[in-house]
Amino acid sequence: MIKSQVLLFLSLGLTAVTGRSAKPNFIFIITDDQDLHLNSIDYQPSVQKHFAQEGTWFKKHFCTVALCCPSRVSLLTGKAAHNTNVTDVSAPYGGYPRFIEEGFNDHYLPVWLQEAGYNTYYTGKLMNGHSITTYDAPRARGWNGSDFLIDPGTYVFYNSTMTRNHDPYKNLPGEYSTDLVANAAVGFLEEAIAASDRPFFIGVAPIAPHSETVTNPRPAKFNPPVPAKRHEHLFQNVTIPRTPNFNPDKPGTASYFKTLRQLNQSEIDYNDDWYRKRLQSLQSVDELIGSIVARLEANPEVLENTYLIYTTDNGFHISQHRLPPGKSCGIEEDVNIPFFIRGPGIAKGAVQTVPSSHTDIVPTLFHLAGIPLREDFDGEPIPVTEELLARNEKSEHVNIEFWGNYLVEGNTFFGQSSLLNNTYKTVRVVGEEYDLAYTVWCTNEHELYDMTNDPYQLENLYNTNSTAINGWPIDKITSRLNALLLTLKRCKGRVCTRPWEKLHPGGDVKSLGDAMEGRYDVFYLEKQHQVTFEECALGQVLSSEGALEPVIWQEEWDAWSLAT
Repeated sequence: MIKSQVLLFLSLGLTAVTGRSAKPNFIFIITDDQDLHLNSIDYQPSVQKHFAQEGTWFKKHFCTVALCCPSRVSLLTGKAAHNTNVTDVSAPYGGYPRFIEEGFNDHYLPVWLQEAGYNTYYTGKLMNGHSITTYDAPRARGWNGSDFLIDPGTYVFYNSTMTRNHDPYKNLPGEYSTDLVANAAVGFLEEAIAASDRPFFIGVAPIAPHSETVTNPRPAKFNPPVPAKRHEHLFQNVTIPRTPNFNPDKPGTASYFKTLRQLNQSEIDYNDDWYRKRLQSLQSVDELIGSIVARLEANPEVLENTYLIYTTDNGFHISQHRLPPGKSCGIEEDVNIPFFIRGPGIAKGAVQTVPSSHTDIVPTLFHLAGIPLREDFDGEPIPVTEELLARNEKSEHVNIEFWGNYLVEGNTFFGQSSLLNNTYKTVRVVGEEYDLAYTVWCTNEHELYDMTNDPYQLENLYNTNSTAINGWPIDKITSRLNALLLTLKRCKGRVCTRPWEKLHPGGDVKSLGDAMEGRYDVFYLEKQHQVTFEECALGQVLSSEGALEPVIWQEEWDAWSLAT
């Protein structure tokens, strides 16, 4: 008991002696479409100084949907997209109106934090479809203060549309979007610090490095991001990293990836320019970080009791696998994203490879704030502290899903034929002895990648039985991954974090490695349902998604293994 009390006292940063709230504060910075694998964070000295050096980088953090709105809703609710039913950026399957229709305006992070005694603030982009016609129908609940970017001006860097608190919206021509968000964030931080008897949460959501999206007049145009004028001169000789999957000689092996032609030099030049503009636009985000940290440093007792998080909603690709600028794919560039955290009890300068996802973020904040976890969370706390790491309880998988079309941004190299259905389900499994990516497309094509030996996803191992991973035949691995993906596709609550418990109620299987025992071969290879699709739908249509539940292991079925 004494030891636990000491640990609790230390984890709160000794704030009790200051007279301030004992609960920790949170500042949550989320960019828009920021890559990890194209090295964008290498060009952000503030991220390196204030997050990489002062906190922990979770290198295997994933979004659960590689698309803005469904990703943000999953993050804010702690629920997988198949449970939020917000699966797109606009009607009928997504957007702010869908968020309202599904009842989440009363059941998401800021509402829960207010119920726990927090003051809550937000500035920047909340989600797609939060617009001049919807922002007050109804207003987003749960915020003591807000300054939202809203459509159609959300993605117009020098002509934003914003609404502060409950005031009518304003157009702000000539003012740079990220600077407006930075000023609002520091202002809310001043207000939060002044209310010293209450802990605070501040969400900060600049749009960089998202494309500049002009929706009026139609059709919408997706242009490169626009940097602040003071940053336009930077990185003139920088180009997209020429990784092995950059415009490769061979096309992909599944869905529309098979049809993509190689980019020509003018298209590569165009993409390089787009990449530079992304890096330039992130410099104002870096300045935003510096402003927030500088204000916190003026009140050291507040800084010592504040967790700062830096992440993005989804990743981005430019030229990888012959793709034009865009997101939404299951490739690593789109789903494996930056996630940094610093604060009380967080190791400095550390790198962790424990897999985590956006559905884990709200449970993590709850844990750090001492709020009991909700049973309907589909995620679990990320082991951000030594205490959580020592428990070694975090699951080894991440469930990734997508419904709808692949959207090309920028100069559409491939015409309308590139707007093909992109519906798929993916599971990433990261263990001590394996790192795997398994995908089933709505065309019922499959992909399997050994991410340890093929991090650029160039060799699809599905149906290549001459190959083995970790000494396991490919067909045996895919049979287990199929069952895992099938269990996750409609999971709720604990099943999402402990899917092997559902497949093996006896509790003797807790990981992919456990499931690879030979006694289970017949169960997985012959008796289990397969992940399949009846058609490529644009949203979550259960009648299109084949089997919805797996076969459950029965102990008496050991006779199968004895008979083989």
